[in-house]
Amino acid sequence: MTVTASEPATICFPALGTTAALLVTDPDALEAARAILDEELAAIDAACSRFRTDSELSRANAAAGTTVQVGAVFAEALEVALRAAEITDGAVDPTVGASVVALGYDRTFTALRPQDCVPVRPARPSADWRAVRWDRVTRLLRVPEATALDLGATAKAWAADRAARHAAARLGCGVLVNLGGDLSAAGQAPPGGWRIAIADHHARPAPAGPTVSVTGGGLATSGTAARMWRRGGRVLHHIVDPATGELPAPVWRTVSVAAATCVDANTAGTASIVLGERAVPWLRRAGLPARLVAVDGAVVRLGGWPDSGSGGVR
Repeated sequence: MTVTASEPATICFPALGTTAALLVTDPDALEAARAILDEELAAIDAACSRFRTDSELSRANAAAGTTVQVGAVFAEALEVALRAAEITDGAVDPTVGASVVALGYDRTFTALRPQDCVPVRPARPSADWRAVRWDRVTRLLRVPEATALDLGATAKAWAADRAARHAAARLGCGVLVNLGGDLSAAGQAPPGGWRIAIADHHARPAPAGPTVSVTGGGLATSGTAARMWRRGGRVLHHIVDPATGELPAPVWRTVSVAAATCVDANTAGTASIVLGERAVPWLRRAGLPARLVAVDGAVVRLGGWPDSGSGGVR
């Protein structure tokens, strides 16, 4: 997603294996907002990265089958992931770690060799999020044996929410944080809102896409083309169906959702990719504005998403 605005100050930089974009309505606040965002990103990475052996996530996975105590940031990130599993009835499940690794996503995306011929390991269903033993009072966690947590479906979006909310509260201006398409807005938006161009990475070159206006909350696009690699002659991507441990049936190539938070928007988008044909009635029940693009390019708009051109979604 591309953000355009006439007056807000902007900075972009690499973060969490993707590109971070930070916009503020007060140019004098940009440096302070960047410091807040950097602080949040560092905390999330130390807690939730599965590519760092010293992260709390890696330590919890290494101790699977035993009980460990975790820190406050990881505890909140875990609760966000478990809530996502609950509201999607397991379509977004943090126990897919072993499945993601089996498909070849066993290192940072930038370190993956797209044409690697290593065969894909046999798929198996995830352990099910309800098997995770978690006590929020004592912050004691027990990951089931032979199970690995992966908070990738929620942690980045949660980081965007945290950073935008904290920066807006401390600096008293409008803030928009975009972490690789996971976008969160807080504070007073610029006149006309933040203008967001929705891209479709499946098309080459990627078209500008429709432009929507966001005044607050979250907007996220989930898709199967932004992160792709090849293993054993198969083209793979990072969204896994927890019920099978395999890629979901190819129904939607991108799903964009607006919600009160970026976490909720990204959760709904990822769940829709997994749910396939069931995504449309599920999103209707949720009442969320959404734009779904099928693998053949057909577009479905729900919940008041603008029909064409540009319009507001929040």
